[in-house]
Amino acid sequence: METPEMQAMTAAVAEIREHIAAAARQAGRRPEEIRLCAACKTRTAQTVRASAALPIDLFGENHVQELARNFDAGAYLGKPAHLIGHLQTNKIKKVLGRAALIESVDSVHVLQAIDKEAEKRGLVQGILLEINIGEEESKTGASPEALWPLLEAAAAAQHIMVHGLMAIPPAGTDEAANRAFFAAVRELAAQAAARRYEHTAMDVLSMGMSGDYENAVREGATIVRIGTAIYGARDYGTAAQ
Repeated sequence: METPEMQAMTAAVAEIREHIAAAARQAGRRPEEIRLCAACKTRTAQTVRASAALPIDLFGENHVQELARNFDAGAYLGKPAHLIGHLQTNKIKKVLGRAALIESVDSVHVLQAIDKEAEKRGLVQGILLEINIGEEESKTGASPEALWPLLEAAAAAQHIMVHGLMAIPPAGTDEAANRAFFAAVRELAAQAAARRYEHTAMDVLSMGMSGDYENAVREGATIVRIGTAIYGARDYGTAAQ
């Protein structure tokens, strides 16, 4: 018999899938273009493993230690994991080989450190460049203007592949402003693609979370990162367990 937790997650994922599909069709897109990333920050390996049996495409981890723990425990059931939180250079070694994509690269320094470690491993690491689209002082991410030096650095790197952009728009904006931020990210990606940088594909837009993922889909998101709407409110007391 399913636990109440599993029943709740099953219903939540089904509802999210329906909303993604509806938003995609409104935008003239195919629902299968959008991947559902479960942002599983602070969840136990047991909960992550249970949710991995649902139609979730990949998992997003904010903290390197939680990525390593869940990956090593097999909690993702073979599904990809992305690092979506801030990455410190001293933790890059723990991420490579575990994260299919690092979504939070926001400086030339971090990009070059990833490239250096990837060269040692003999692999090419996929990344997204995180853009602070609202240019908020409280958030990580590069400014829109800093995207171009980042792409130039990626073009010179041999063990990096930039697949696109990640962004979190300012909270508390109305729907029109929220969509405008997502549209600005999409336009940045289009400009980057037009410049045809080496080692850059620009085929992924990771944007939209529990409160605004439908707007993100309408504006071109290919990955939406959903945490609370799948798992419920976070219990930070279990984060270290």
